[in-house]
Amino acid sequence: MTLTEEIEKLKTEKDAAVLAHYYVEPEIQEVADYIGDSFYLSKIAAGLEQRTIVFCGVSFMGESAKILSPDKRVLMPDLTADCPMAHMADAEAIAKAREEYEDLAVVCYINSTTELKAHSDVCVTSSNAVDIVKALPNKNIFFIPDKNLAHFVAKQVPEKHFVFHSGYCPVHEHMSVKEVKALKEAHPDAEVLAHPECSGAVRELADYLGSTSGIIQYASKSEASEFIICTEAGVDFELKRKNPKKRFYYPKTLPVCLDMKKNTLAKLRDTLLESGNEVQVGDEAGRLSKLSLEKMHELAGA
Repeated sequence: MTLTEEIEKLKTEKDAAVLAHYYVEPEIQEVADYIGDSFYLSKIAAGLEQRTIVFCGVSFMGESAKILSPDKRVLMPDLTADCPMAHMADAEAIAKAREEYEDLAVVCYINSTTELKAHSDVCVTSSNAVDIVKALPNKNIFFIPDKNLAHFVAKQVPEKHFVFHSGYCPVHEHMSVKEVKALKEAHPDAEVLAHPECSGAVRELADYLGSTSGIIQYASKSEASEFIICTEAGVDFELKRKNPKKRFYYPKTLPVCLDMKKNTLAKLRDTLLESGNEVQVGDEAGRLSKLSLEKMHELAGA
């Protein structure tokens, strides 16, 4: 029996659903029941009938699933798979901003720790951040932890006053502008599709800026046949699956999140077999974090 066959068998036996982010390895995406970006997967996790969720991603994703579904068992193939940006803000910074600014909303990117979510007014993803910030009644917005997504949103919502933080995604922040420009010279007809977590210099080169799912949708609908992709390279699996006749190019220094790659088929099989690596969230932190996540879904739905 292959690993894939074992996993399929165990999913049925354990009443489990496997969720996978676009950035994990292709073989994980192939066996997953649901594949998507953070926003899509957070919605799916909250509505699943299965009693066990195995989340193939990084820690904040598993925690968010547990917060929204506290009565379910949430497992991860590797509990050490983390997101550096998730830790690039703290409760002290939030408290300081609340003291300094009146009529302030603390807007927390979902790529953050449970503690940050618990101290925030609303969570957002790259898919819905613009719409949610527009919907908030507050004049002042403290956007944490990602500075690049914050600047992207601020440009779309000029009527708000933004207080920026200094956090960033290392994979997107350190993407080489020189390498993207080299790709543009080599493929002049290719459209540049970039994630808003990229640096301002890379964002300026983009024909389209959007979430991972937005990039996939844009490439699928576009009449162009070539694309330069400025996000984590794991998205290539879904891009090619949906667009087998189109070509996708990535910076020479391939954008790879090593934490996402900690998810493997063997670890997924072992996690299902042993029901191990369970995500734990404290009751009070979970309760407060749930409010900010539920506010996100409420405003996104509106």
